[in-house]
Order: sequence, then C-alpha cells, then structure tokens
Amino acid sequence: MDYRLLGRSGLKVSSLSIGTATFGGDGLWGDTDLKEAQRQIDLCLDHGINLIDTANVYSKTVSETIIGEALTDGRRDRVLIATKVRFPTGKGPNDRGLSRWHIIREAEASLKRLKTDVIDLYQVHEWDGQTPLEETIEALDTLVKQGKVRYVGCSNYSAWHLMKALAVSDAKNYQRFVSQQIHYTLYSREAEYELVPLGLDQGVSALIWSPLAGGWLTGKYTRNSKPTDGRQVRGFKEPPIDNPEHLWDIVDVINEIASAHGVSGAQVSLAWLLQRPLVASVIIGGRNIAQFEDNLKAIDLKLTPEDIAKLDKVSQPPLIYPYWHQNFTAQDRMGAADLALHKPIWLSDIAADGPGRPSAQS
Repeated sequence: MDYRLLGRSGLKVSSLSIGTATFGGDGLWGDTDLKEAQRQIDLCLDHGINLIDTANVYSKTVSETIIGEALTDGRRDRVLIATKVRFPTGKGPNDRGLSRWHIIREAEASLKRLKTDVIDLYQVHEWDGQTPLEETIEALDTLVKQGKVRYVGCSNYSAWHLMKALAVSDAKNYQRFVSQQIHYTLYSREAEYELVPLGLDQGVSALIWSPLAGGWLTGKYTRNSKPTDGRQVRGFKEPPIDNPEHLWDIVDVINEIASAHGVSGAQVSLAWLLQRPLVASVIIGGRNIAQFEDNLKAIDLKLTPEDIAKLDKVSQPPLIYPYWHQNFTAQDRMGAADLALHKPIWLSDIAADGPGRPSAQS
C-alpha cells in the first residue's frame, strides 16, 4: 500500500480508503450488516488501508454505529476514522447546516456512535451559505482544541467556498482544512478547472468519493450492455450522466486498456485516479467482498504513459472561460498549479471547434 501526506499535515493516509455508505442501508446503496462490514474492514486492513470514511447521515446514522461495533479487538488502533456533518439529522430548524450548535452537537453524537474518543478527520459535508464561515471554522477549531477532532476537511465545496474558508482560518489562526472530499472521475473531471489547482497551490489534498461513478466506470456496462436493475436505472441522479455517448466512449477505452493488462475496468478507472496530482486517497466501496478484492488490486496496476494519454484524450473536458483565454495567452508564465489543468491540453497542439474552444474529445 502507498501512503500519502494529507494536505499540509504530517498525517499519512493510504492511497485507497474504505467507503461505508453501504453499511446499513435500504438496498439502494447497499445493505451491509455488521458481520459483513467487519469482513470487509478486515480485508482492507490486511491490505494496508488505514482510513475509513463515513458520515452521520449514511443510513440515517447506522453506518457510524456499525463502524463503532466493528472496530473491536484492536482494529480502532489500526485505522483513522473520517466522518462528516452538515445534512439534516432531525426536523428542527437547527438540525442541519454548519452552525456552532449543529456542528458540536453532531460531533459528540458521532463520537458516541463510533465508540471512540476522537474523530481523526472531521469534514463539513456541504456548503452552508447561511452560517458565517467564521462561526463554522471556529466551531471546528474548538473541537480540535478540545481533543475531540484531530484534523478538519471539507467536502463538495466550490473553489471560492474553499478559498474563503482557508482565508478565515489563516486570518484567525484557526485550524485549516487539510483535505477536500470531491467527486472526480474519468467522466466527471470538472474538479480540474479550479479545485485541483487550488488544492495544489494551498496544500489541500483530495479524497475521491464515488470514483467509479456509481458503477458506470467499472467496464461492466457498455453501450451494448446497459444495466437492467440497480440504482443506475431507479432514477438515482448521483452522479448525473448527461452525455451517455461520451460515457460509452470513455468506457470503450477503459475496457480496451483493461483487456490489454488482463484486469478489470474498475481497476483501470481507479488506477487513473491514483496517478492524478493532488489525490491523497480514493474511497472504494462495495456490496460484497468480491468487489473490494477487485478494487484493491488497482494499487498494483501501473498505467503506461500511452494508457494515460488514451484515457485523457477521450475524457478531457473542454476549456471553459477564462481557461481557454489563459491557454492562448499565458503559456509563458504558468505555474505548477496552472499546469495541472493546462499542460495536457495545450491548444497549440490540438484542433479547435470554433473560436477558442477545444474539442471535447481532444
């Protein structure tokens, strides 16, 4: 297993981590019970994974409860626990959001369910535009000072949300976000516009949720073999697939590379992410042991430069403004963070579709 520093901290996390949205569950995400959860956790720990990710709203708190029950017999000492706060946990007006009241109450409730004295990484699960950031960051800082939380991170923030939060932390000398948990896949590369460059510049690592796009990037489904059951066909909109033909073009390349290496399509999709800049850990989940066993093999798959070039070419999003303009006019003065977006798609090397717009397939 590979271990990577989490942001500007001294904490090292495994490059693959355990996702637990299926723990408990109602069948849509999964319905993993305590016995199966413990089997999955043991398998991952034996492969060197040291980070388990959950949230207080996963399976209406059941995920946290199962984790607390599963981390017995010394398992807790072998793993870092990350959980989240933001979404509704009741019907009251203060039972949601990132107010001091909600954050501290929910942290204490999570600690009880997880049967632990400290949360290793406490993440705000989404943006709250009604609570001043000073209040949110101060509440998180208080939890760290109290010894209830060790590190703090965010999830699903836009770039300006994250940059403003960092500015508040720096100005007030509060704990800084060390990580951003984001959706980032071969199909969904929007994070490369701003979140990845910002993270590189400010030292905020990326933890990747749903790296297989809810199953669409496993290679199991193609344009000629689409799912007939499961959440993909039950109206589940996360992540949204608004361009199916583009998805199938990507899957075709995934399966071509998988066949050449003798591996699964899922391993190719995960390996591509593991070789991206800023990525500290890719969160893997599964309904059963077999899915975890397959995903764990991605750590040993080293894609060739030719493989990566093929995957980049078929999945590269178009440069939106102001990035196409920067690409035309600022190539002589770009820094490392800029190049995370621009270097793979210099417009001088590719054809453009209209004035200043690179092809979505370039």
